[in-house]
Amino acid sequence: MKIAIPLERRAHERRVAATPDTVKRFVSMGIEVSVESGAGEKAAILDNDYIVAGATIHKTRIETFEGADIILKVQRPRTTSDGGADGLGDYPDGCVLVALHNPFGDPIGVEHYAAKNIVSFAMEFLPRISRAQSMDALSSQANLAGYKAVVDAAAEYGRGIPMMMTAAGRINPAKVFVMGAGVAGLQAIATARRIGAVVSATDVRAVAKEEVESLGATFVMVESENDDTGQTEGGYAKEMSEDYKRRQAELLATHISGQDIVITTALIPGRTAPVLISDEMIASMRTGSVILDLAVEQGGNVTQSVGGEIITTDNGVVIMGHFNLPSRLASDASALYARNLYNFVELMIDKERQQLEIDWDDEVITNSCLTRDGKVIHPALLKEKKNSI
Repeated sequence: MKIAIPLERRAHERRVAATPDTVKRFVSMGIEVSVESGAGEKAAILDNDYIVAGATIHKTRIETFEGADIILKVQRPRTTSDGGADGLGDYPDGCVLVALHNPFGDPIGVEHYAAKNIVSFAMEFLPRISRAQSMDALSSQANLAGYKAVVDAAAEYGRGIPMMMTAAGRINPAKVFVMGAGVAGLQAIATARRIGAVVSATDVRAVAKEEVESLGATFVMVESENDDTGQTEGGYAKEMSEDYKRRQAELLATHISGQDIVITTALIPGRTAPVLISDEMIASMRTGSVILDLAVEQGGNVTQSVGGEIITTDNGVVIMGHFNLPSRLASDASALYARNLYNFVELMIDKERQQLEIDWDDEVITNSCLTRDGKVIHPALLKEKKNSI
């Protein structure tokens, strides 16, 4: 068997899909690992580190992919559907491709996989079951994003974060408001609390209240009607009614005006990110306040956020729209993601025969498979395509 690790070519991507640790694990199973030269440099992993771990380094992607059974990536390959050249041209027909594919964002690209007879798996679609926790790339990367969001916002904020008592007087602690209490939001809360901020948070899911308060933050929430839990069967936040959105906006407008740092993390799978902070809310904030929009790549939670930029509004509020926050911690993000991939790929390998053997009765496998036998097979994508016709 052969596993190939290419250099990531998308903008703002510094992560890599394998580390020397996971390479060693694959090699110990009798698998050949091929790495494209420079693949790990932006994550502080040199070619020689991979060589020591047992991998073979190749100068080109074509050489890296030659004879590969499995290709591991961070982000999906570039295809003609998203403005790139035919990024699949070098991929062996019939290979297994595992990555974060953003399938709702690039459904045409998934069809390209099918045309190439690629068996593709999306790490985003892993089922939320206990057995798949060690493979949960969304959670591992969101944890780092939540931490980095607080660090970046605190660095941009022109004042101290914790309360300080000095001979010259007292400095009051910063007030941090986290919007969305998923994995990223909870990590943001914990990080802000650790550095001494007074933290509050909100979420449409009623179950989030206990989690937020367990971290020492205050929960701010509009009560929903008809005992609506605010979440899907899979545990993700869902889109709420127009009346709920109106009442929530009224409550948040009052709360946000007194905050120093606001971090928005609200995402709805397969949908554009909901707008949580309006122009009026931004105008009510104090000069020097900071907003960091973690959802900027999916449309943004903030009306004035700009992807990839830090802007200052007319009233002096700083709005941060960094792309790909996990990639800003490339070394740690790569280590966690590579381990997620290893745990997933391990399910597909017969260790005794050292061969690829996919169990199509395994719910972890079937729930995450996008394409197989030249067809798009994932029910969510088929439903999306049907609805768009």
